[in-house]
Amino acid sequence: MLEIEKLSVSYGTVQALQEVDLKIAGAGVLHGVIGPNGAGKSTLLDAVSGRRRPTAGAIRYRGENITRRSVAWRRRRGMARSFQRTNIFQDLTVREQLALVAWRLRDDRVEDVIEVMDLGDYLDEKAGRIAYGVQRRVDVALALIGRPQLLLMDEPGAGLSAEETLRLFEHVRELIRERGIAAVVVEHDVDAVFACCGVVTVLDLGRHLATGAPAEIRADKRVITAYLGSAA
Repeated sequence: MLEIEKLSVSYGTVQALQEVDLKIAGAGVLHGVIGPNGAGKSTLLDAVSGRRRPTAGAIRYRGENITRRSVAWRRRRGMARSFQRTNIFQDLTVREQLALVAWRLRDDRVEDVIEVMDLGDYLDEKAGRIAYGVQRRVDVALALIGRPQLLLMDEPGAGLSAEETLRLFEHVRELIRERGIAAVVVEHDVDAVFACCGVVTVLDLGRHLATGAPAEIRADKRVITAYLGSAA
């Protein structure tokens, strides 16, 4: 689905990513990205989604080099993104904004998104008045409309309790399996990542440190030294 080769991104003299190589598998896989603050996790999503131009390297999506493609082009080709900050319409009901985005993206099949994201009880509530955890589910639901093939999520658990984050991850895991979507999630809650992600990548100081199954990453001495040991 996605292949990243020698990807580097700089902010002036600061090297945020340094020659990162990474492959994201296809349908139904939730791929977690973890690492210390400043590891380059959000920068990686910015580069993949087209919001940050790489200084070197290549990004291939479904076999095509998209390194210089725009955000809009990537969205039209099936790449969607959710952000750390909730990006919803506060004064619209949940139903209205789901319908608006569905109309814009010509997707008339959103019932399964509503069901799996457990939004049925909130459809006629204004988004600004519902609990923050539900707002986060609405945010992810909006990204899932249009039937993307690749979903990028930047800290969907930000501001949520550990229990809420795990519940959100379980919703997303179920939906991407049902729809055959590949998903990449950056998240600080490592327990939720290890519980729900099939593959985990660790970044440290802008470099790729390790990729593997959750059990492998938990046992990796480099990861323990760089991140998990201090996180524990």
